[in-house]
Amino acid sequence: MAQQAEDAVSATAPTSRKKLLMALIALLVVGGAGGGAWYYLQAKPAHAKPVEKPVEVPKPPVFVTLETFTVNLQSDVTDEYLQVDITLQVQDELAMAALKENMPQVRNRLLMLLTSKQASALATVEGKQQLAGEIRQQLNLPFNSSDKTEEVSAVFFTSFVIQ
Repeated sequence: MAQQAEDAVSATAPTSRKKLLMALIALLVVGGAGGGAWYYLQAKPAHAKPVEKPVEVPKPPVFVTLETFTVNLQSDVTDEYLQVDITLQVQDELAMAALKENMPQVRNRLLMLLTSKQASALATVEGKQQLAGEIRQQLNLPFNSSDKTEEVSAVFFTSFVIQ
């Protein structure tokens, strides 16, 4: 009987080992196939080109040239005046149209600003730069309560005479 038990164990042992080995191999193949499929689906294809954003062509600047301003400057000693030509840089045609529609207000704001200055303050480069910043600030304020702020991005002096 002991012999029969040993024969039964030895007959089932190779079969169970074989089944276990086949199950492990099958598990490895299925796992490898699953991992490969996941990698294939998640990885970017090597031949695919990266998505390029369209390059925005910069818009050409839009300039608004104002009529010459001739104003008296603040002075206690003598009569001094300023004659200046100003060109404004705006964002687009829409902003240019808004400035032209409101030209009386534009000119009024600039006249009030220019007549409040002294010749000595405007004679230096820093004084001119400060004046350009103040002009830009004044013109970016809304003209009406319902208007949005304007988009004057730069102020250029094309002529600047103090006498």
